[in-house]
Amino acid sequence: MLKNVAALLLDEVHPFELGVLCEVFGLDRSDEGLPVHDFAVVSAEGPVLQTHAGFTISTPHGLDRLEEADLVAVPAGSHFMDREYPEEVLDALRRAVDRGARVLSVCSGAYVLGAAGLLDGRRCTTHWRHATELARRFPRAVVEPDVLYVDEGPVITSAGTAAGIDACLHLVRQAHGPDVANAIARRMVVPPHRDGGQAQYIKRPLPRTACDTVGGTLAWMERHLDQEMTVEQLAAQAHMSPRTFARRFQQETGTTPYRWLLRQRVLLAQHLLETSDETMDAIADRTGFGNAAALRHQFVKSLGTTPNSYRRTFRGPMSVSEAA
Repeated sequence: MLKNVAALLLDEVHPFELGVLCEVFGLDRSDEGLPVHDFAVVSAEGPVLQTHAGFTISTPHGLDRLEEADLVAVPAGSHFMDREYPEEVLDALRRAVDRGARVLSVCSGAYVLGAAGLLDGRRCTTHWRHATELARRFPRAVVEPDVLYVDEGPVITSAGTAAGIDACLHLVRQAHGPDVANAIARRMVVPPHRDGGQAQYIKRPLPRTACDTVGGTLAWMERHLDQEMTVEQLAAQAHMSPRTFARRFQQETGTTPYRWLLRQRVLLAQHLLETSDETMDAIADRTGFGNAAALRHQFVKSLGTTPNSYRRTFRGPMSVSEAA
């Protein structure tokens, strides 16, 4: 059951992530026949908390309010990856899980769950900017940086900011069914379910090597992404044997020529989908994938969403019909 929800706040909480929880679980929509949650905002560090936006939040609820919650949700906050957390907060989270409640983190709130030991041995996620540090700080966690949220038993973690909406609607869908989740999504003017993962939102600039050994070849590859390339051809460009070139390329870029080339082609496809009205076949030709089917296959494999869905996300539905 999902009737009683508590948002657990620490100092310098992010208002947007808190607002997501309030919007999904804290509004009375009984006039539309939707379930009402017993929702409370709980302070972990005194009755008045500072937000990272410069204003304060006050609440009468302390940690004891968590003992009756079916879901304890932890929104993001500033410096969550650096700070220590009160032991009574971590104990309260562990007790919630032990008695059968669920816990949810939004964005960097995952660090609080990690500090409580609730990510150990579990798949989890956070904002893509913090995923590497989350994995370093909690090595027993299985961090998945490309997804919007992970439901791992009683522990649910979501990626950055708006991905908290996806996770909350997922929980509503589980507890109350798709009709309720869809109705709340309509009120919020958001999709009830988003395709793909947060990989499609990560800004990945073209990598540059600090070493001159393969730098010239990388620049040539970038200018000729529409052409077929073999290691032998690239080695000739670099005036090396294929074996030496492959070894030097791996050392200086951290990947193979094929994987590097594939990533640049996907990046170029993303750019063209965002900024042009070219057809899928035209984009496939310019990026070296050959045809729209091959482009779609590699795009889904790399980003977890289709080129058409990506274009709708970043340009809107009109561009899709124009480019068809």
